[in-house]
Amino acid sequence: MNYVPGTASLIDDIDKKHLVLLRDGRTLIGYLRSIDQFANLVFHQTVERIHVGKKFGDIPRGIFIVRGENVVLLGEMDVDKPCDTILQQVSIEEILEEQRLQQQAKQETEKVKLQVLKDRGLSVPKADNLDEY
Repeated sequence: MNYVPGTASLIDDIDKKHLVLLRDGRTLIGYLRSIDQFANLVFHQTVERIHVGKKFGDIPRGIFIVRGENVVLLGEMDVDKPCDTILQQVSIEEILEEQRLQQQAKQETEKVKLQVLKDRGLSVPKADNLDEY
């Protein structure tokens, strides 16, 4: 197999099932249909997989276009290999509720951390203000 530089190396992966991890933390699973020189990706029959603890749920998204700069990880999935996962698949409603509860708990923990830092005389800038510096 010859080395092909850049995104041209993905040409062999077209029409295969892939998992892609995005910069915002989302996980997508779908069939890679197209790529370009900027590593922009087009997926078909895409699902967004949400993990919470030992549960997961898949939300159908259909055709999905991913800008290349948002890709953290891209990997081919072996569709012939049997699934031997310990994760439990649940309904969309259940996984979204679990995710909401997890996010609420995380926000409460962050509030407590910020209060402890404030009590000790330290200040932490908000994440949305970090881009101004």
